[in-house]
Amino acid sequence: MDRVAKLASQKAVVIFSKSSCCMSHTIKRLFYEQGVSPMVHELDEDSRGRDIEWALVRLGCNPAVPAVFIGGKFVGSANTVMTLQLNGSLKKMLKDAGAIWL
Repeated sequence: MDRVAKLASQKAVVIFSKSSCCMSHTIKRLFYEQGVSPMVHELDEDSRGRDIEWALVRLGCNPAVPAVFIGGKFVGSANTVMTLQLNGSLKKMLKDAGAIWL
């Protein structure tokens, strides 16, 4: 859990992902298209990825990826992020965290 918290606070937007996960790809693309440059941790390419994945599940992220943190706080997985995007509140969160300026 401490490792996840430390990694999640390293940048305004942090995404825990798997390179083979289509929903992870979709969420990363959503952020890139908004001009956000997130820190992405590919769990299937990390030697400690399995431990991080278990920590994310314990945090309440099911499935474990994609897991999105904005401003060091856990936002949720793909469904939550897409809901925030559709209702317009994702952009405000990104502005408040300093991930985007406009």
